[in-house]
Formats: sequence, C-alpha cells, structure tokens
Amino acid sequence: MPTINQILKKIRKLKKHKKKSPDLKKCPFKKGICLKVFIKKPKKPNSALRKLARIKLSTKKEITAYIPGETHNLQEYSVVLVRGGRVPDMPGVKYHTVRGVYDFERLYTRKNRRSKYGTKKIKEKK
Repeated sequence: MPTINQILKKIRKLKKHKKKSPDLKKCPFKKGICLKVFIKKPKKPNSALRKLARIKLSTKKEITAYIPGETHNLQEYSVVLVRGGRVPDMPGVKYHTVRGVYDFERLYTRKNRRSKYGTKKIKEKK
C-alpha cells in the first residue's frame, strides 16, 4: 500500500511546463499591427532606454514586443512580424519584432549577427 506522499509524488511529476510565448499559439512567427511605440527603463541593475511596441496580433491578442537595434522606423499602424524571445531586464516582455519584414526596415550598418537585423552580406571587390 503506497503512502500519501508516494501518491502525491506522481501527481507532481505530471505537471505541464509553462509556455514561454503563449500568444504565438505554437507558431514561430505572427503578424501584427503596432498600436503604440514607446520607451521604457529596464529593471534595477541596468539603465538604458529600451524601445518597445504595443502590438495587436492577427489572433486579436495584444502584446508588448521589443524593438531590436539602434534605430527604427516603426510608428502607429506599422505592420510587423513578431517572434518569441524574452528581454531579461524588461518585466513582461516575451516577444521580439523581426527586422526587414513588412514595414520594419532592416539595419544596413550591421557587420555581425546580421540575420537578427535583416542585413545582407556585403560582397568585397577584388
């Protein structure tokens, strides 16, 4: 006959994991429209001005997404593509916007990590 703790142990093991980006509904990307573009300060040990956007997804959900890179051309009613990926020093921000898709301009000055900023490789002339 199992003890109460042994029975409870089985129940504890069956707990499902919490989803990291639930509003994407198991999709890698979702299309959305910017409702508001704003600036916010990060959590305690860090200090900067992080660029964020309030986005209404095609699934009618509203989320807050981070705008990567140094400059951006986003404004109200810009169409963007959203991917998962949290920003550790911004509470509640679980999504990133994708550069170089729809109305969100690519970053032309990037030399490394270009895939995240939608930049093509510059071919050197010989």
